[in-house]
Amino acid sequence: MTHDDNTARLPTYFISHGGGPWPWMKKEMGGVYDQLAAALADMPRQIGRTPGAILMVSAHWEAPVFTVQGNPRPPMIYDYGGFPAHTYEVRYDAPGSPELAQRVQSLLAAAGLPATIDAERGFDHGMFSPMKAMYPDANVPVVQLSLRRGLDPAEHLALGRALAPLRDENVLIVGSGLSYHNLRNFGPQAHGVSKAFDDWLDAAVVQGAPGERAAHLRNWEAAPAARMAHPREEHLIPLMVAVGAAESEAGERVYHEDAFMGGLVVSSYRFG
Repeated sequence: MTHDDNTARLPTYFISHGGGPWPWMKKEMGGVYDQLAAALADMPRQIGRTPGAILMVSAHWEAPVFTVQGNPRPPMIYDYGGFPAHTYEVRYDAPGSPELAQRVQSLLAAAGLPATIDAERGFDHGMFSPMKAMYPDANVPVVQLSLRRGLDPAEHLALGRALAPLRDENVLIVGSGLSYHNLRNFGPQAHGVSKAFDDWLDAAVVQGAPGERAAHLRNWEAAPAARMAHPREEHLIPLMVAVGAAESEAGERVYHEDAFMGGLVVSSYRFG
């Protein structure tokens, strides 16, 4: 008996999404983003089919309660500054999915996690920049889900657990952040601290037993160079969602660079 492709469980991802509208700045950026672009572009091959929809948890949306994007045609949110004028006119016109938004809200309610739907919210660059590399034709529906203010690791692991059934419903769960995010310490001088944190992260989510991952992540502040890598942790917390949704399954590093932006050590991961 052949297994229907669209019912096989999808993996989850935590991706490093890069800075601002980088896919639209190839000329300005030179080759800085080549490795990240290639890793993101390879995801459809890794997944083996086109998902019915993507649920993306971006570092660039925090709300007082978990909030799901319910807009059927989300507009663009140019949530960056200091980039060339043309990057404030870029488009990534993926459809939304009000049906998926309602499904997410009901899964969270069943798990005791109050959630609301925002019918107006647009796409932020934590979504549209990596999606431009992953699905350049903008032909896969995408729904964004906010982080919750307070950025409690345990709460976002629980969020992932609540969302896990979506993986059997042809929905790809993607946490979009950066494994190192200290904008005041970027470049060659940050190599040591970013490597120390990245080494810990790899040990915690890939090399260690899947059953122990959540405990490591709940206590991430005890990691080497933790607060130097993440003075504020909004770019790390999407990882908790990806891990929570694939809690007992193996992790794999799918992107790794040790001289990103001139010296940063950064990674992306797949689970399941």
